Amino acid sequence: MVNQSFKIILEQDEDGVFVASVPAVPGCFAEGKTYEKVMENIKEALSLCLDVANKDKDYHAKIDWSDGNKSKFFGIVNLNMPMLAC
Repeated sequence: MVNQSFKIILEQDEDGVFVASVPAVPGCFAEGKTYEKVMENIKEALSLCLDVANKDKDYHAKIDWSDGNKSKFFGIVNLNMPMLAC
């Protein structure tokens, strides 16, 4: 089995809930009230999506398996920050 790495986009919504997605894998999203929980949930969601991809050739073809996903880039994090008066 070959290890595959995927980029994750991690955001925090207006209610403080963390939302994660894997852009290379259609429909792969997760959320959690804490950073730790969203990371646990996105790993589980990705695992489920890859299980489906192993059984469904059409879904498998929609996943971006390019080397760009193997970079050391981990994610993009948006934090809620107060506006500063300039």
